[in-house]
Amino acid sequence: MDDLTRKANGLPYHYDNPELTKGQFGFQEVLYEYNATRPTQTEERQRLLHDMFAEVGPGCHVETPLHANWGGHHVHLGEGVYCNSNVTFVDDADIYIGDFCLIAPNVVISTSGHPILPILRTQHYVYNMAVHIGRNVWIGSGVQILPGVTVGDNSVIGAGSVVTNDIPDNVVAFGVPCRVVRDISDYDREYYAKERRLDIAQ
Repeated sequence: MDDLTRKANGLPYHYDNPELTKGQFGFQEVLYEYNATRPTQTEERQRLLHDMFAEVGPGCHVETPLHANWGGHHVHLGEGVYCNSNVTFVDDADIYIGDFCLIAPNVVISTSGHPILPILRTQHYVYNMAVHIGRNVWIGSGVQILPGVTVGDNSVIGAGSVVTNDIPDNVVAFGVPCRVVRDISDYDREYYAKERRLDIAQ
């Protein structure tokens, strides 16, 4: 089985196979242009976002600098997604980000990993698994999301977490490794942060 087929089937493959890296520099060049734009060049940024990403919904905003293995070519953004500065997409496979997600600074979302067996790393093997982020998720600063993870709708991932397994809908989760701490509940209708009472009508 050749590397292209192995990659398509989620199997370990040789990452340095030239057949698999065709066009990668071109996508990175567009990302370079995006990172070189001025904050006031909003129309140009929107144009470049649509050139860079697989999908971009309306109302998306991505701060610079942005980092991505494939320049965002395998990243799918829903409506109203906000990415703060210094986000990294290791987008060797698809990354799906749902509507109205908020991604804080220094977040890494990775679809790529290396086998644990040492000999396979010396032979340049890598594997990819898609990442799915649900709708209206808040990912705190410094979070690391590992290959194959799904984060459910409306959930919150606390700052500094390492997300190694799936997180369900409607929960607060944090830690290393990231674990569900509690459900989002009626408490959150009354308080917005640390016993600070919410004064917004629901």
